[in-house]
Amino acid sequence: MKSSGPGIGLRTREWRPADHGRRAVSEANPARVYNYLVGGKDNYLADYEQAQRFLGVAPEVRDTALSNRRFVHRTVRHLASGGISQFLDIGAGLPANPNVHEIAQAVNPRARVVYADNDPIVASHGQARLTVSGTTMVRADVRSPDDLLGHEELRRLLDPGQPVAILLTLVLDYIEDREDPIGIVRRLMDWAAPGSCLVLSHGTGDFTLDTDREWEVISFEDPVSLVARDRDQIMEYFSGLELLDPGLVQLPSWRPGIGAESDPSRVWAYGGVARKP
Repeated sequence: MKSSGPGIGLRTREWRPADHGRRAVSEANPARVYNYLVGGKDNYLADYEQAQRFLGVAPEVRDTALSNRRFVHRTVRHLASGGISQFLDIGAGLPANPNVHEIAQAVNPRARVVYADNDPIVASHGQARLTVSGTTMVRADVRSPDDLLGHEELRRLLDPGQPVAILLTLVLDYIEDREDPIGIVRRLMDWAAPGSCLVLSHGTGDFTLDTDREWEVISFEDPVSLVARDRDQIMEYFSGLELLDPGLVQLPSWRPGIGAESDPSRVWAYGGVARKP
């Protein structure tokens, strides 16, 4: 199910029952726009048009989205190979093969994956498609971590007494400071057992050459602002954790390998993995 976050510059709006049917495909949806950007197939004309409008303002968004997806692939494969068999993917987005459970279960067929997203379209897709043993989808908002961690499906599949990898990739970019994103990360890691890992990526303005470029874009009905934090601010999420080599780096620089980008200057995000001691 991994699209790796809702997409830069996009925020999920509340989807009411009246939005079902024709309106659901005639209006762009954040998860589907991101799905288009990373090469997925679960999108419609309205999503394509929205993506093109955004790319006209900041073409680097596609490079960043694709780099983030590759970062997720590398980190999941590394952690599964290192013995972690539980994964909590928050802000999962729509399917775009290979998904987190496919990567993890290719290494360890008994790996278990919980996908979580607050978008009802994503949750509906996930619940319909996730028929693989050891996987599930829950609808939950990271802004309410206790509700997420207490969800019946999560508790059924994940053992909090064993290490778990918590994925927050291009998600905290949309949590404003007043919503206490650092506190959210700490609550999640407090719940996780020693040996658990935090996989985090976050948009930044550190690599933007055009300092006059606006980070604010028009998405759906409302203007939204990407909270583009600098490296020092992003490092605060890893407080009390042990960063794995090579630390917090630009996404293409995290243990690059097959599929690494040839033009990292167009990737506006940092990524890192840290272990709970």
